[in-house]
Amino acid sequence: MKGLIIFALFLLEFTTAGFAQNSEESAVKEAVNHLFAGMKTGDSAVVRSAFAAGAVMQTIVNKAEKVNVRTESVNDFVKLIGMPHKEIYDERIVFTKILIDGPLAAVWTDYKFYVGEKFSHCGVNSFQLVKGDKGWQIVYIIDTRRKDGCN
Repeated sequence: MKGLIIFALFLLEFTTAGFAQNSEESAVKEAVNHLFAGMKTGDSAVVRSAFAAGAVMQTIVNKAEKVNVRTESVNDFVKLIGMPHKEIYDERIVFTKILIDGPLAAVWTDYKFYVGEKFSHCGVNSFQLVKGDKGWQIVYIIDTRRKDGCN
């Protein structure tokens, strides 16, 4: 009987931890999706709120077999999204991997980017998020961009 009680407590602890992890994963996904919802609607305030203060944006540029990392301004990105534009910026993502350790999350997403209905490019986003007073926010993003192999 005592063994059964210990086993039941173990299962309860394991199940509770699993629910907490799933809840945090959902919150992390929501934070990332918040960024892309703001992009799609052209809402710079929504996009701004997805980023923590001091966030860094980078992209890997691969031209003529030479790889460089280009740092981009979050402020410039937010302004770009808020500027009037005819076409919708539509980044369609697929969550591939989410890792969480306390207030730190790492997220890997494949994506395809469209301007309106026209395909532009694809690649992978790698996000680092931190959970603070405002919930999960992006502190770092780096991406790849390519036109080929986008199935």
